[in-house]
Amino acid sequence: MAKLQSLDANTPMFAQFMAETGPIVLANTFFVPKVRTEEFLILFRRQADFMKAQPGFVSLQMHKGTADSQLLMNIAVWESTEALATAFGSPEFQRMAAEFPDDIVSYPHIFEQIDV
Repeated sequence: MAKLQSLDANTPMFAQFMAETGPIVLANTFFVPKVRTEEFLILFRRQADFMKAQPGFVSLQMHKGTADSQLLMNIAVWESTEALATAFGSPEFQRMAAEFPDDIVSYPHIFEQIDV
């Protein structure tokens, strides 16, 4: 299973699920060793298909780091933290998440839009 790491030690992913807000953006940066990229993308596409069918899902995009980067970033929009937490906590999603190799690291964080 991929390792989950917090970008902000003060607000780990599961604490963010408690904030009742929306719409939200999940920005999930993955460190993926080059030899694992194709395998990762196959597994991720299965997860994405599952998430796209969940209530509250809005959109999803995957981005690859430039140059020789080993980073991939998923940007997913959800109607609410509750919808994301429900989908994330489902047994089917958790089974799929367990299939990712141990040398992949995931840095998920939830954001909400602000005016600037």
